[in-house]
Amino acid sequence: MPVIKLENLAKQYGSTRVIHDINLSMDENEFTVMVGPSGCGKSTTLRMIAGLESVTGGKIFMDDKEISQLEPKERDLAMVFQDYALYPHMNVARNMSFGLRLAKYPKNEISKRVNEIANTLGLTQFLTRKPSQLSGGQRQRVAMGRALVRDTSTLLMDEPLSNLDAKLRGQMRVELAMIRQKFSKNIIYVTHDQVEAMTLGDRIIVMQGGYIQQQGTPEELYKKPRNKFVAGFIGSPPMNFFNAELTTEQGKLTAVGNGFSLRLSGHQNRFDTLPDKGGITIGIRPSAFKPAADNSNHNIIELPVIVSEYVGSYVVLISEFDGNRVAIELDTNVPLHVGGLMKFTVDSNDVYLFNQNTNDAIY
Repeated sequence: MPVIKLENLAKQYGSTRVIHDINLSMDENEFTVMVGPSGCGKSTTLRMIAGLESVTGGKIFMDDKEISQLEPKERDLAMVFQDYALYPHMNVARNMSFGLRLAKYPKNEISKRVNEIANTLGLTQFLTRKPSQLSGGQRQRVAMGRALVRDTSTLLMDEPLSNLDAKLRGQMRVELAMIRQKFSKNIIYVTHDQVEAMTLGDRIIVMQGGYIQQQGTPEELYKKPRNKFVAGFIGSPPMNFFNAELTTEQGKLTAVGNGFSLRLSGHQNRFDTLPDKGGITIGIRPSAFKPAADNSNHNIIELPVIVSEYVGSYVVLISEFDGNRVAIELDTNVPLHVGGLMKFTVDSNDVYLFNQNTNDAIY
């Protein structure tokens, strides 16, 4: 499998630059996920790799071969689109074989490839059906099958599951993971859904505003986000943020906010790397909140519980604090006080610190 490299890749529409000098190397046989909110530039980047968008600046390489100016058909790539892009008048077999027929492959080779991929994707019984006779999940498998029969080294996928309902998305995530195990391919996958990114990707590229905010394994991004944006984007429910003043109380590093005081003993050994005194943002993941004992007075945050969302194995409480919405994740056996106040405690090792001016994480 080739190594795909982007060197100072840029895209501009008129006077508006939407991709800002991206540098990226995607390793051999790697499942790379590009994730970010709508308009962050992830799909534009993917389309430039595919050759469907022109490159304003920079270069795209597959191994040592520059492909920036090649036509899409000259690149060793196949693409799965968000809207499936199936031909309604063709049955499944002809949809899957369309690219091979266009390239004048022998009929016996086309039949062999289509049957092999159809069997792998569980589509054999649907080969004579039209797209209108298929479910959304089946159509998406046909779209993936059409890309896989071409036997390219790299598969590009642009939000392929966004048109499916929640249950089908979960099923298709499993199928994608299984497909990954059966086929040796570079896969570059674009999504706005961080759950898809975390469950599918070997490496995740987090984008915002046309810039790469951070790249790494799912665990790296979750446990050590580079900045406040990544911390708030990766994780479901997302991280909560509170404004505080960094100070010392009785020689202990402490974050003092509106109605709370958190001892940061887990950060004490990094005292010299922290701002002297002044504003700081602290981040706490929903799962880090623990119910406080009635007689506890250490690292307490008291929050009003507005809504309780029961999701089976756990419950998510929604609170309002200092003008911000706060999510808290608890076991279902914890007594709740919806409409009242609840006290929570947070371990200092579960508190993230961010520079209030730059939003960069402080480690």
